Amino acid sequence: MGEYCIRRYEDRDYEAVRTMFSQGINEHASAGFRHILARPQTHLLVVGMFLVAYAISASFLFSLGAVSALLVVAWIKMKGVWSEYVQEALAKDLLDIRQTYLEPKDCNFWVVEAGEEAVGIVAAIHPEDPSLRHRALELKRMSVKKGHRGHGISKALTRTVIHFTQERGYKEVVLGTSMVQYAAQRTYEGLGFHRVKEESPTLLTKLLQFYIYYYRYEIGGSH
Repeated sequence: MGEYCIRRYEDRDYEAVRTMFSQGINEHASAGFRHILARPQTHLLVVGMFLVAYAISASFLFSLGAVSALLVVAWIKMKGVWSEYVQEALAKDLLDIRQTYLEPKDCNFWVVEAGEEAVGIVAAIHPEDPSLRHRALELKRMSVKKGHRGHGISKALTRTVIHFTQERGYKEVVLGTSMVQYAAQRTYEGLGFHRVKEESPTLLTKLLQFYIYYYRYEIGGSH
C-alpha cells in the first residue's frame, strides 16, 4: 500500500467514482452467466429445448441453433440484470455522493489515490434495516480498478470502514455481496466477517439458486 493513499471523497472524484463502480459491477456479469450455466436446472432447460426443437424440425443444426439462441438471450438477460443494478445505484446514492455519504452523521466515502488517479472506493452508511440502526454501519460500493488489484487495497479499505465504525461507537459492520463476487468474499472472510444469511432477490434468481450473501463483522472480534 506504500504507493497508495486513502483519503476522503472530494467533488473532483465524482466521474471517476461512478465510472469505477459501473465497470467493477459489470465485470461480474460473466461470472453470473457461468454460474447459471452450471446449474442443473439450466442443463435440463437446454436439453429440453434441444429435444423440442428436434421433434419439431428433425434437424440437428436447427436444434443447435435454438439452443444457441436460448443461451444468447440468457446472456443478454444476465448483462441486463447487472446493468439495471448499476443504473439504479447511479440514479440514487451515487447521484449525489456528498449528500448521501458525507453530510449525514457517521457516514463517509473514501477514495484510494495512486498519484493523481482514483483507483479504489468504499463507503460507510447507515443500514436500511431498522433493526440494525444505532448498532451497525454498512460497508458499500467497494471497488478497485483492474491493474491495482492484488496489492491489499480491498483489505485496507475494509479495515478503514471497520476502524471508522469502531471510532463512532457502533458494534458491527454489515454488508451484502453477490455469490459470484469471490474475491470480495475472500477479503471479508479473511478479515473476520461471518456470513449470516443469503437471499434471492427475485423468483427467477431463486430458481437458478443465485444468492446475495450478507456478512457481519462484530467490533472487537478477530481482525
